[in-house]
Amino acid sequence: QVQLVESGGGLVQAGGSLALSCAASGSIYSINDMGWYRQAPGKQRELVATITSRSSTINYADSVKGRFTISRDNAKKTVYLQMNSLKPEDTAVYYCNAEIATLTGDILRVLEIWGQGTQVTVSS
Repeated sequence: QVQLVESGGGLVQAGGSLALSCAASGSIYSINDMGWYRQAPGKQRELVATITSRSSTINYADSVKGRFTISRDNAKKTVYLQMNSLKPEDTAVYYCNAEIATLTGDILRVLEIWGQGTQVTVSS
């Protein structure tokens, strides 16, 4: 079974920093795009940042550009999100997402996997 496990959320004051991690585990053949999304209370889930398999292409939501940095370590099957200059409007549950390929015999399957989410709260 393939899963993503996030860590690193918490409570921080405005202007502070937090770092999130998300590790993939299970029977993994390869990991393609990885990303972070967030969902605030009463709002739809939105994209925060994505990164391709070789980190060649990175995209950020306009609201986090210049403050957040996404990176990945393929050897550790982990994606990171460094969040600086946090604002109260960054408060949300942050979810890790990855496109993961599994190989069973000669059958290759590509799955979209979500983590369980980690709470980030920024106080004013």
